Amino acid sequence: MDVETEHRGEHAVVLRPRGRLTMSGAGELTTLLDSTVAAGRTLVVVDLGEVEFLDSSGLGSLVGGLRAARAAGGDLRIARPGAQARTVLELTTLDHVLHPHAAVEDALGDAG
Repeated sequence: MDVETEHRGEHAVVLRPRGRLTMSGAGELTTLLDSTVAAGRTLVVVDLGEVEFLDSSGLGSLVGGLRAARAAGGDLRIARPGAQARTVLELTTLDHVLHPHAAVEDALGDAG
């Protein structure tokens, strides 16, 4: 899995994973999320626009990133989930915790 990183302002970052966010790539994303938050980038937006498939391992990575960001006084937000990812979020009710945003700019709010 490939993840593009775009720094926004002093504390915000946009991560853009591509492909399938499954067990094989979730560990890589978890490591990236943890190191990003540890580096002081506490507002993390994960742009799911190019994620073709999301499974429970991918969800676990996102939830772990959310915990890390909130423990550091920040937040993790998701943007542009595709139909499959949105369905998974809704079925697991994680859409109530990881509120999906239609666009990256919406997820960034005033931080971008």
